[in-house]
Amino acid sequence: MTINRSKVVIVGAGLVGSSTAFSLITQGICDEVMIIDINKDKARGEVMDLCHCVEYLNRNVKVTQGSYEDCSDADIVVITAGAPPKMGQSRLDTLELSVGIVKSIVNPIMESGFSGHFLVVTNPVDIIAHYVYKLSGLPKNQVIGTGTAMDSARLKHFIGEIFNVDPRSVQGYTMGEHGDSQMCPWSHVTVGGKRITDILADNKEYENVNLDDIVYKVTRVGFEILNVKGTTCYGIATTAAGLIKAILNDENKIIPVSTLLEGEFGEHDVFCGVPVILNRSGVKDVVEVHLNEEELAKFKHSVSVIREYTSKVLK
Repeated sequence: MTINRSKVVIVGAGLVGSSTAFSLITQGICDEVMIIDINKDKARGEVMDLCHCVEYLNRNVKVTQGSYEDCSDADIVVITAGAPPKMGQSRLDTLELSVGIVKSIVNPIMESGFSGHFLVVTNPVDIIAHYVYKLSGLPKNQVIGTGTAMDSARLKHFIGEIFNVDPRSVQGYTMGEHGDSQMCPWSHVTVGGKRITDILADNKEYENVNLDDIVYKVTRVGFEILNVKGTTCYGIATTAAGLIKAILNDENKIIPVSTLLEGEFGEHDVFCGVPVILNRSGVKDVVEVHLNEEELAKFKHSVSVIREYTSKVLK
């Protein structure tokens, strides 16, 4: 009898990588988590620490330290290594450094015989995911950026606060760049099945709610966290774990991630955040929601920002 074991490799033992590993282990999402880092002592320390939490969990997830050669049988390789933005920088400002780091990671992984999925967390994630796609030569459905998945969680959190409801009762997402130019298709946002625009129109107590302000808060909250604690880690780590779970469990779950567009929304050859169906194949399909004229214009502006920076990397 053949028993298939799921293996996730995390490249980068910093706060995001180690938090992602912790989230995978505590939720029992896979059978093995392997950590790789250029700083081997840091990776070894994280592995030892993570091993010691298994006693009090509901599943014995194997935690190991590895090298790029060990990626050949991995189901998913998560790339978290990169250059974090410094004070006053945007995610786009880290592009040059992140490209060099990612190139040194992807090439040896592919030389190992890896044929699974890449999940890219490294910022600027839309551009880096496109770069990984080009470097790896893997099919487009197997290279996924976290995109606006975490931004959408933040969006739901803020909406939940306004209406005093569980954010999981909010349906909606942001699209485009995981960055300052992202947009929200408000015509598709509902709370308990009711359009948010109707809720605002029907209830005078919400007359001062500004939808543009909510999107602005979504784009800036990551930097607020960065300024007060030095980095963001738990939100993005849990987001990555949720994407991995959707893939490994073949969930067919709709989540906004960064994927290659080939005609959807009238865009070609660009990675950006859009709602997709995630399952064992990776990105099964893009959910091409109908955007009104204003929403489409904002989306295309965001895509143009991504395309401008992508061209600098791929030329």
